[in-house]
Amino acid sequence: MSVRAAPPHPLLFAALGTLVFLNVYAPQSLLPVLAQEFSADAAQIGFVIGATTLAMALASPLVGVLADALGRRGVVIWAFALLTVPAVLAVFAPTLATLNAARFAQGLLIPGVMVALNALIAEEVPPAGRARALTMYVTGTVLGGFLGRFLAGLVAVRWGWHAAFWLLAVASLAGFFLARAGLPAEQHFTPQRNVRGVLENLNAHLRNPALLATCAVGFLILFTLVGLFNTLTLRLASGPYFLNTAQTGLIFAVYLLGVVITPIAGPLLALRGSRIALLTAVGASLVGLLLTLAAPLPLIIVGVAAGACGVFLAQSAALAAVQREVTRARSLASGLYHMAYYGGAAAASVLAGHAYEGGGWPSVVLLVTGSMALAGVVGLLGWRKTASA
Repeated sequence: MSVRAAPPHPLLFAALGTLVFLNVYAPQSLLPVLAQEFSADAAQIGFVIGATTLAMALASPLVGVLADALGRRGVVIWAFALLTVPAVLAVFAPTLATLNAARFAQGLLIPGVMVALNALIAEEVPPAGRARALTMYVTGTVLGGFLGRFLAGLVAVRWGWHAAFWLLAVASLAGFFLARAGLPAEQHFTPQRNVRGVLENLNAHLRNPALLATCAVGFLILFTLVGLFNTLTLRLASGPYFLNTAQTGLIFAVYLLGVVITPIAGPLLALRGSRIALLTAVGASLVGLLLTLAAPLPLIIVGVAAGACGVFLAQSAALAAVQREVTRARSLASGLYHMAYYGGAAAASVLAGHAYEGGGWPSVVLLVTGSMALAGVVGLLGWRKTASA
């Protein structure tokens, strides 16, 4: 009789989430330096982030199909291994176009971790521990989002922006070894390699109104966050603040509030449901975003913190909605959600830059408050039947 292996510890998912998300937003604190290095405006330099998130959006559904066919564990391990390559290429990028190409390659590989890992949690973690594992993973991604920005800004002050990408290469290599050692062999995975079956599952997902609403919510909430943070670094690098990369990276410490918010989100979702959590998140974000219109730096930081916490809570609500609405082809469903989610980031990296160039910070605030408010409306209407059930 075979002995069933113990499920992975939730801290493993937190660590893997941290290591992969170091790659996503690390250059955000470097944008003012990169803009000067490559003589680029706000919209052009914002695509350093947008190139990665656009690739993540495009690759997520395909990675979902791949993980459904080959298995989640192997996809996670090899995605981490391959992530070291574009990080090293970015170190030696001579032009902005070359840097964006390396960042695009990173974005193609990152979903190999996040999409497959979400599906692995849904299948290999017992129901009693699934919510904790999921919230620990989201907590890890929040921590990675902060550390990427903070550490990149810190090392850039002393060793230049190239050193930040060496850091990402080392982090991806660490993720490879940790995933290989910590993720056990899958016990509940059933390969899905029938093309017709994939198309049937895709059709079923695309005809699921609650899942489509969740994808729209994902697009809008990350549009809000990336639009806010991309242009925030440019605002704070100019007068009257004149912050350097280490100082702007430190302001991203507001991300650490997500380490507190996301574990609390699990019980809140269980008690009140995704709709209440989303509306709470939207309200907190709107108040915070409006507060950033103030000139004093402490008020801006408080406003950014409130806005970010709202997005973190909204993300937990949306991920819970995906797992609740989908019972088959989970990697594909997760891929569709992440396609929409990171599509929002790619759109914001360009549109928020144009808004900043055209109307300054008030135009950015108008753009992102509109997207966050719309997310609340979509979730309220799209999740209505689910909530009443």
